[in-house]
Amino acid sequence: MPDDPTGPIHGTAAFREHLDPFEFPTSGMPAGTAYELLHTGLMLDGRETLNLASFVTTWMEPEAERLIMGSLRKNHIDHEEYPASSLMEEACVHMLGDLFNAPDPAEVVGVGTIGSSEAIMLGLLAHKRSWRDRRRAAGLPADRPNVVYGAETHVVWDKFANYFDVEMRKIPMKPDRFVISADEVAEQVDENTIAVGVVLGTTHIGEADPIAEINDRLLQIKEQEGWDIPIHVDGASGAFVAPFAEPDLEFDFRLEQVASINASGHKYGLVYPGVGWLVFRDRTKLPQDLVFSVNYLGGAQPTYTFNFSRGSAMIQAQLYNFLRLGRSGYQEIVATMLANARHLNEELASGPWFEILNPGLSEPVVTFRLRDDPGFDVYHLSARLREHGWIVPAYSLPPDAEEVHLLRIVVRVDLSRQMVDMLLRDLQDACTHLAQEKPGARKRPAPDVWTAPALMAAHQKERTGQHRRR
Repeated sequence: MPDDPTGPIHGTAAFREHLDPFEFPTSGMPAGTAYELLHTGLMLDGRETLNLASFVTTWMEPEAERLIMGSLRKNHIDHEEYPASSLMEEACVHMLGDLFNAPDPAEVVGVGTIGSSEAIMLGLLAHKRSWRDRRRAAGLPADRPNVVYGAETHVVWDKFANYFDVEMRKIPMKPDRFVISADEVAEQVDENTIAVGVVLGTTHIGEADPIAEINDRLLQIKEQEGWDIPIHVDGASGAFVAPFAEPDLEFDFRLEQVASINASGHKYGLVYPGVGWLVFRDRTKLPQDLVFSVNYLGGAQPTYTFNFSRGSAMIQAQLYNFLRLGRSGYQEIVATMLANARHLNEELASGPWFEILNPGLSEPVVTFRLRDDPGFDVYHLSARLREHGWIVPAYSLPPDAEEVHLLRIVVRVDLSRQMVDMLLRDLQDACTHLAQEKPGARKRPAPDVWTAPALMAAHQKERTGQHRRR
C-alpha cells in the first residue's frame, strides 16, 4: 500500500523496510522523510563535545556559522567568479606569516588546504623538487632522495614517502622518550635528505620535538658538509597554540633552517573541518614549476593543491576567527584550554591510578597510562568511559615503544572546567568498579586491521551492519 503523503513520517515504508546500501534506490522519497531517516540514524554517532579523541573543532560562534552557511555554494577554485574569497585566503597566508615570524610577511607564500595532511604532502613535495633542482644544477645524481622524521609523526609522513618514492628514514620511539633528538637527526641526514620533519604537538603524546636544537645541528652540518637541509615544521595541532601560549618559543621562521610550516585551522585554529594551511618562509622555497596556471572560466589562475574544486566556507571562517579574536582573543582561549588541561593533569597525577606522560603540556592534551597492574587495562577503561558518553581513545605507541599503552584526552574550546570535573568523577568511578571486577583480557585491534584497506573495510561493515544480507 503506498504511503499517505499527508501521514506521519514515522509511518512510512522508509521506517519499516530494510535500506540496502548496495543498491541505488529505484525511486526517491519526500525530503522530510529522507532528512528524518538520516537524522535519526546519525544519533548513533558519539556526541561531538564528548569526543575527547579528536583535535578537530566542534564549536563555533553563531556568526561564524552564518558566514559558513552563506558560503557553502561557492567553489573556492573559481577565483575569477569569486575574487573576494581568493583574497581572503591570501590574507590568511600573510597573517600566518606574521604569526610565525617570517622575515617579511609580505613575501611569504602559501595555500589553504583540506587539512594538514595535504599541507604536509605539498610542503615536502616542494622540498623534494628544490633538492632535485639543486642536485641537477650541480651535476649530481638526484635519484635517491630521503626524508628524516620520527615515529611520533602523523601517518601522512609515511604516505608521502610511499606515494612520492622517497626513502623513509624514520627514527623510532623509545619506551621512555617519545620525541626525536638532534643527535638522532644528525645520524640520519646526508646529501640526499630533502628535509627534516619536526613536530610541534606530537600525535601520540602531545609533546614537541626540540626544534631549535635540531635547527642548530643542521646549521653545523651545513657549515661542515655543505648540506643545506630545510626543516618542515608539522604544527598541525601546536602552531595555533605556541604563538599564544609561549610567544618566545622559537619553532618558526625565526630559526634559519625552518623553510615551511603547516597548521590545522580546523584544530586549534578553531574552525570546523576542513581547512589546513601551508606557509613557506618566502617565494624561493616554493619551486614555481609546481604552481600551475590554469585558464579556467574566464581568467588565468594559479593552483598549487592536490584537489581542484573545494568549498570556500572554511577559509572564510578562518579569516573570521583571525578578525574576531586577534592575538588577544586566541591568547585568552588558549590560556583557558591549557588551564583546564593542567587541572586535569594535576588531578590525575595526584590519584592512585595514573602516570602522566606529558607533564610539560606543550598543548592542551593530556596523555596518561595506568600505574602498575590494577586488574584492568586502558582498553577496559576506554570502553567503560564510553558507557558514560565520553570518547577517550586507548592505544599503544609505535615501535620501539609498543609496550606503552595509554589514553589521550584532547581539551578543546568547548570543554569547560565543570565538564572536566565530571570527567574526573567518571574516571574515578570507572577505575574503582573495574578494579573490583577485574575483567579478563580485552581483545585489542590487531595492527593489520587498521592498515590493510581490505581488512579495514570488512571490519567497518561488520561493526556497522553494512554487510550484504544473504
